[in-house]
Amino acid sequence: MLTHIVLFKFKPETTQDQVDRLTEGLGALPAQIAEIQEFRFGRDLIRSERSYDLGLISGFADLDAMQRYQVHPEHQKVVTLVKQIASSVVAVDFEE
Repeated sequence: MLTHIVLFKFKPETTQDQVDRLTEGLGALPAQIAEIQEFRFGRDLIRSERSYDLGLISGFADLDAMQRYQVHPEHQKVVTLVKQIASSVVAVDFEE
């Protein structure tokens, strides 16, 4: 299993409506993309200076499956929104 973790820091001007659109888009992905085996995400609760605003943990059978997910048109729609509202996105991918 390949685990894909992504952290998002929103721009200061990001609105709640934009965040809601992002979480709705993320929530729809597992039903739209067969490669997704695990998919969890949520808003940061602590909101410390070092915190990111939203975290995502997803799982895929292997690197090829994750790469198919990354170029899937439905995922790309979410990526477009992320580029509009996020000031920073970091990721780590590892095999278990």
